Amino acid sequence: MGNFQHLVAWQMAYRLVLDIYRETAGFPYEERFGLTSQLRRGAISVASNLAEGTGRGTQNELRRFASIARGAVHELACQLMVARDLGFLSSQEATHLLSSADRIGRLLSGIITPRK
Repeated sequence: MGNFQHLVAWQMAYRLVLDIYRETAGFPYEERFGLTSQLRRGAISVASNLAEGTGRGTQNELRRFASIARGAVHELACQLMVARDLGFLSSQEATHLLSSADRIGRLLSGIITPRK
């Protein structure tokens, strides 16, 4: 299947992981086992599932793991909205992160949908 690092969706997901780690570093201490942990795990899940799907060696497996990653993107978007609405993220930063998640989700949909 090739190197997962060449997938644009993975590259964007990886950047999103780094962005989320940076942003959540400023979250309240009491959220370290709550929203901070959930956001970080969700973002890592997207990139990791793409890497694993690529490593499985078949297009069907890549599609299956991309589907799991797309689910994680939706979960991540929900958590980002909660963080924004609780005031942990600025509106501008939330918009940036949500936009990145949306672009990744669209790229994942392209991987999942078989080409004819």
